[in-house]
Amino acid sequence: MLAISHLRVSYGITEVLRDVSFEVQTGSIVALLGGNGSGKTTILNTLIGVVQAKSGSIQFEDAECVGLSTNQLVKRGISLVPQGREVWPSMSVKDNVELGAATRKDWADIKVDLESVYDLFPKLAIRRTQLAGALSGGEQQMVAIGRALMARPRCLLMDEPSAGLAPNIVGDMVDTILALNKRGLTILLVEQNIGVAAAVAQSAHILENGAIAFSGPAAGLIDNPAVLLSYLGR
Repeated sequence: MLAISHLRVSYGITEVLRDVSFEVQTGSIVALLGGNGSGKTTILNTLIGVVQAKSGSIQFEDAECVGLSTNQLVKRGISLVPQGREVWPSMSVKDNVELGAATRKDWADIKVDLESVYDLFPKLAIRRTQLAGALSGGEQQMVAIGRALMARPRCLLMDEPSAGLAPNIVGDMVDTILALNKRGLTILLVEQNIGVAAAVAQSAHILENGAIAFSGPAAGLIDNPAVLLSYLGR
């Protein structure tokens, strides 16, 4: 579904991604791991058009995506759950979630999809009229995921969805990721929590200084001391 080939990204004269290549197969969950500053978020921002690649190719369903705007990429079927959730605190839960459908005009289907989000996250249905800024971190993450789903993506990019969540809520997030994948969503997951990645992903790539330093089955990461020490600092 998604093929990244020889991707290079720079901020000014600083090269952030160096010749990154990997694939995400349809229906799979692939994890990207690495320390702070390794380039994980930059990859997602490039895939969604917030950052433009210096060189390389991004193929989504066999169509080139480099140079397309975020609006065009969302319409093609890619959606992002951003790091830090980035909800609008002074807007209601309902209004926040509906923002995800900004590229759509099929109003009847939008209403159906909104109810589907409430079915996935019953707490949001109860709090639909409350301000998003009054929600807990876990509930705000539900809003961010629901907002992304409103674009009807086929590929969902998730940037550290477990960050800042209480341990018991992290377990719920794992269940949510698996449920979304079971619904047919292909997921590219950026995480620093190796336990989350091992629990949900089939394969994993570890970034170090803007390049892929290790690739392999995600489930084996927690038993690989060389990977934990060398690339994740554990």
